[in-house]
Amino acid sequence: MTAHSAAPNSTSSRSRSSRSRSSRFDDARFIDAAADLGPIATRIVPIGVLTTYRVGGSAAIMARPRSVDDLLAIAATMRRFELPAVVIGRGSNMLVADAGFGGIAISLADMAADHRIEDADVVAGASVALPQLARRVVAAGLTGFEWAVGVPGSVGGAVRMNAGGHGSDMSACLVDIAIVDLHIAVSCRLAASRLGLRFRGSDLADHQVVVDARLRFAPGDRSLSEAELNEIVRWRREHQPGGQNAGSVFVNPIPGELSAGELIDRVGLRGTVLGSASVSDKHANFIQGSNGGSAADVVALIESVRARVAAETGFVLRSEVRLVGFDDVEVDVNPGVDVNPGVDVNPGVDVNPGVDATVGRVDEGDGTGGPA
Repeated sequence: MTAHSAAPNSTSSRSRSSRSRSSRFDDARFIDAAADLGPIATRIVPIGVLTTYRVGGSAAIMARPRSVDDLLAIAATMRRFELPAVVIGRGSNMLVADAGFGGIAISLADMAADHRIEDADVVAGASVALPQLARRVVAAGLTGFEWAVGVPGSVGGAVRMNAGGHGSDMSACLVDIAIVDLHIAVSCRLAASRLGLRFRGSDLADHQVVVDARLRFAPGDRSLSEAELNEIVRWRREHQPGGQNAGSVFVNPIPGELSAGELIDRVGLRGTVLGSASVSDKHANFIQGSNGGSAADVVALIESVRARVAAETGFVLRSEVRLVGFDDVEVDVNPGVDVNPGVDVNPGVDVNPGVDATVGRVDEGDGTGGPA
């Protein structure tokens, strides 16, 4: 792979490029769909900057629902105008195409940023940040969620991908979730046993929006748990890079035995540069973006690394990064991953009408930690 420098950092060229990318969202379908959603919708909103890669384009429409009823209204608009949708949480496991996303980007920050603690149970809204929640669980004298202090994502995203680290994951504490199925316009609760949770994945489809999650923990020693939080943060800072990345790009092919980073190192790709993207010198399973860079460079490097590892080791790595707006590019060969949000490769989880949940406010804390 030939290394070359990133594209020129020209303000005028970036402005022209931004205008050309957004002009495709000026047709009547997007205008009418935004009008249909009313005050919860805004047209042509940059969403690449909302991700930890901080590259990529805009969404044709950004919707900020304030209730389950608003989510059901989004479902109706999706059907009426045949538009896909994607939930934008903390953006820590997502890459947005430079051309943007021709659909409805949904932020749950106005309706799912709360939590409540009931004895050993914690019900947390989908947009609650994992590091802050981990600290609040420990402050309540509970144990079992310390690992999450090092994961910069949200509760909803963590459920969807069964996020984890340091010997545990969401499946170890998840009891049930509230979801809204945007395809059939149903809100319900589902037991964790019905979600198909597996190593860094689940059967939840893109149109099934996690609204909250009920987690169950055990009583713990607060001082010991706080020491563990501090150790996890220290370890992450020492072993994982900061900057513009989405954390670990590839799922470990043999969890606990063989890591993706080890395979990438084995074929000599640590430090490889392609345009504005690079394989981290600090951790080979991290691919870095750069200021003024492009999502196209990141996705090209992901594809190149995976092809090289497959050719030289026989392992086909599965990407953890969720692609948004890459209509004709499939970075992940796993058929359960959808590269064009809104067109689901898997049928998702069966839903039946259930009970909606409410939650209490989570204040922003000082949770720290590197990407998952």
